[in-house]
Amino acid sequence: MKDNRIRNVMKKFVDIWPTCVAVLIIALIEYIVVYVLLGYFYYDAEIRVYKIIQTILFSVYIIHDALLKRRLRDATDSLADGNFSYQIRLSGLYGDYREIAENLNSISEGMNLAVEERIKSERMKTELITNVSHDLKTPLTSIVNYANLINQENCENEKIKEYSEVLERQSIRMKRLIDDLVEASKASTGNLDIQLEKCEADILLTQAVGEFEQKLQNCGLELKISQPQNGIQILADSRRLWRVFDNLMNNICKYGQMGTRVYLTLEESEKYAVFTFKNTSRNELNFKADELVERFVRGDLSRNTEGNGLGLSIAKSLTELQNGIFELIIDGDLFKVVLKMPKI
Repeated sequence: MKDNRIRNVMKKFVDIWPTCVAVLIIALIEYIVVYVLLGYFYYDAEIRVYKIIQTILFSVYIIHDALLKRRLRDATDSLADGNFSYQIRLSGLYGDYREIAENLNSISEGMNLAVEERIKSERMKTELITNVSHDLKTPLTSIVNYANLINQENCENEKIKEYSEVLERQSIRMKRLIDDLVEASKASTGNLDIQLEKCEADILLTQAVGEFEQKLQNCGLELKISQPQNGIQILADSRRLWRVFDNLMNNICKYGQMGTRVYLTLEESEKYAVFTFKNTSRNELNFKADELVERFVRGDLSRNTEGNGLGLSIAKSLTELQNGIFELIIDGDLFKVVLKMPKI
């Protein structure tokens, strides 16, 4: 505690030392020129003492004024950095300085209250979605199970069998939507358990390729992979990062133009392992990159493909929860995602 106080004092001194030096130089020049040279001839001893005291008081005032300005500057710097709980100490402030400090404190309190309300609102939204989803899952699971049982029966009526297959397929789709909705809500508010550990970036990418290689071929997409010979170790939650890869690869399968290539690359920078997913979109991308990572925004405006518009939003949130960087780049029909995960 004492060390922090000393550091704060030293920091303030370092910030105002140019002012202190300037005041001391002016005072020294004034003393030499006026009080020593001229004062020796024109002023008696009492006036010279008075002039010295006057200079000292003026110097103290200038330095004190610099310290007050520094106090206000600390407050504005804290607000700019997002520290809305910072409050300016009002003791020793007067006039305009005190008024400015009170206004900054009011702004800080208002912003802090707004942030708390936003966090509370997001938490309540997450709890509501979780509770409603839980209530929906129970009857939905029963529907899926009974539809599966009907499919296993030797039913001669083809219509009933067809209806039960549709019922099972759509029930599973709805269950997936509910799961995605819960995960998107939790990921956007940071309410997910993240277990960061040492992972092999190249192995994770190879697993993703193996999982989707056949699916990409069925979609008429040719896969091209480029990764370094040496492994790259990253700090990540392997389960969550796999979900990011899964969402991106599914997105490519849904919206990729048949007969085109899909490029997956892994590169190494100074601080990050850089994953790049690049493909040509089947549909015209009349979106801004920021819009596509919003919830429920889909790359297919006609909605001819299955999807809920949550995949990219979840991928971005999960990446950032692992201290990674998610960049989406759109250039014409070119769709490109760059993931940067911190190296160990």
